[in-house]
Amino acid sequence: MPTVDVSDVLFRGWGPALDAETPDTVTVADHLGVAHLLVTRHALVRQVLADPVTWRPDNALDAVTPIPVAALRVLAGHRFRLPPTLANNSGPSHPGIRALVAEALHPERVAAQRPWLAGLVDERVGRLAAGLDGGATVDLHAGLAADLPLLVLARLVELPDAPVGAVKDFARAALELFWAPLDADRQQALAVEVGRFHRVLRQFAATGGGLAARLRAAGHPPDVVVGALFFLLVAGQETTSQFLTLLLHRLTGEPAVLAGLRAGTVPVTDVVEEGLRLEPPIVTWRRVATADTTLGGTPVRRGTSVVLWLARAGRDPAVVAEPSRFRPGQRGSRRHLAFGAGTHRCVGAHLARMEAAVVVARTAELLTGVEVVRPPWCPDNLTFRMPDTFLVRRAGPRP
Repeated sequence: MPTVDVSDVLFRGWGPALDAETPDTVTVADHLGVAHLLVTRHALVRQVLADPVTWRPDNALDAVTPIPVAALRVLAGHRFRLPPTLANNSGPSHPGIRALVAEALHPERVAAQRPWLAGLVDERVGRLAAGLDGGATVDLHAGLAADLPLLVLARLVELPDAPVGAVKDFARAALELFWAPLDADRQQALAVEVGRFHRVLRQFAATGGGLAARLRAAGHPPDVVVGALFFLLVAGQETTSQFLTLLLHRLTGEPAVLAGLRAGTVPVTDVVEEGLRLEPPIVTWRRVATADTTLGGTPVRRGTSVVLWLARAGRDPAVVAEPSRFRPGQRGSRRHLAFGAGTHRCVGAHLARMEAAVVVARTAELLTGVEVVRPPWCPDNLTFRMPDTFLVRRAGPRP
């Protein structure tokens, strides 16, 4: 099988390559020349996710750019370790750890947060609307979406008492350190950031309440407690804030959808699902083949790194009637794989959907009649989209 160039595929999996003609599976070389089997079709991606025996998640948190010795020393100095806990755990401890996290994020507990979150969103939307009405340019990422999921998560699981900015900086640094193409100097700087906050996590894991206390009571060792908190802080809130920003941006270009939301003819839940399909914050996920096998007729050798193109699966014409159009409620819209599938399906899916529904319902009026001054920009990353800012201003009188 031919090896294709990495540009616009591995590290920009949300970009133009989504609409290109792509084989069901194709070998792709990364920035270091390492080969990965890229899986592009919905059925095959789901097949891999549903079979954790043949396709193990052991490499899910491996650094895309191997971390050099100097940066490893920094991490070691902070006693940084990532044992198998959630996303990278194929062992017998996974169901128990997952059950405790799922209990903390139970739908009833999530639903109880809705009134509080709605009030907070309304307050922020009011401030942003006043700024727009006064002729200002506002940042919908920083002013609305960036920290909302973290604030909700903190209420559900109890998190370390640290400034919101410090937690967000740590989470973004971790997403970059483990999933971005980097040079050694940047890795060193990120290792300092990640290692420093990991020390805070370790202290909290030993004494904190909420989920940390329940994990300790269940007999899980300190490294596992830290690992679970690490993954929640990185994937449990940062991805949702990314999705909120990406969805808000998409909606500014969908006036008919906004009109339907305002009129009540377009269901909020349909908009959220179509957003997850077209603008997923997690664009790929990894597995490793545990034995010589085949996938969609392609031979796969044991030890092969398999990159599942979740974003491309969401636009598979075999599943979705109009793959590139934002049509809430269309056939196949809800069959996206934004939350994965199988035993490692995102345990926070219900929480993310609730947060997105609240934000969408309360921003349809705000987004009507704005123009984009600066769209969200996402740096190269194998798996995560990391929008920085999203600037808008009032374009004129509202329709």
